[in-house]
Amino acid sequence: MKLLAGNSNPTLSQAVAAHLDLPLCRATVKRFADNEVWVTIDENVRGEDVFVLQSTSYPANDNLMELLIIVDALKRASARRITAVTPYFGYARQDRKTGGRTPISAKLVANLITRAGADRVLTMDLHSGQIQGFFDIPTDNLLAAPILAQDIKQNYDKPSDLLIVSPDVGGVVRALQLASRLNADLAIIDKRRSGPGKSEVANIIGDVHGRRCVLFDDLIDGGGTLCNAAQALVDGGAAEVSAYVTHGVLSGAAVERVQNSVLKELVMTDSIDAVERTQGFSKVRYVTCAPLIGEAIRRIANEESVSKLFD
Repeated sequence: MKLLAGNSNPTLSQAVAAHLDLPLCRATVKRFADNEVWVTIDENVRGEDVFVLQSTSYPANDNLMELLIIVDALKRASARRITAVTPYFGYARQDRKTGGRTPISAKLVANLITRAGADRVLTMDLHSGQIQGFFDIPTDNLLAAPILAQDIKQNYDKPSDLLIVSPDVGGVVRALQLASRLNADLAIIDKRRSGPGKSEVANIIGDVHGRRCVLFDDLIDGGGTLCNAAQALVDGGAAEVSAYVTHGVLSGAAVERVQNSVLKELVMTDSIDAVERTQGFSKVRYVTCAPLIGEAIRRIANEESVSKLFD
């Protein structure tokens, strides 16, 4: 087995390699003057089981193209099996037609990864589960809920006061899974979206008065949804509100918006490398997903069950 990392998240790649006690495969990933990606695999991979670690986060197109070219280089170098490990799968929000003459970009990206030569995909907390069906190759969708639930247990000493809140109706199943792990109650925010990246709270389904609320979502982009939901919960009588999110996309002024909001803290996994953007902001904290990804890689390499990680 060999691990090969792209440039999207070197810190996470090193942590996964350390967890597996395996050095990263030597490779050179550069850019030509016109920003074309150029890749060279600097060691023999013939007949090897290779795992390519590369989130397709910002800059999404550059990181996606880098992943495709690395996979193509490995295929032409006669790697036995290539697994694209994308902790954050970009374009996942474009998983259906939302109007006339609009694309399903998540399916297009799935086709690109497959056609490039990947034999398997390993990702985490897809925006919607049906994206697994967009791939014509085996796809494992890891759940961050176990590691986030463990962090909540360590930081909330009175589980009876805890209330897990889904920031929209679409995330109810995800939030319910977390609530079940914590034996906590569930509330739902009825959100109305007025345009891309713009939302407002219409109703709160559930009694939040005096409760310590934990908003749980798969990603935070501009931060408007979570911050508006947190304000609505406080206005509804919540004692405090925190947010737990798998992927910290954090575009625009998202970090400043979180810092100036009523949120007690925002806890995210390190699936996306956003440490520089969040430095100096006291409300942002990280939980590493390296052990989860590393263990999944080990199980795939040994032909063991991945789903048992979440039993």
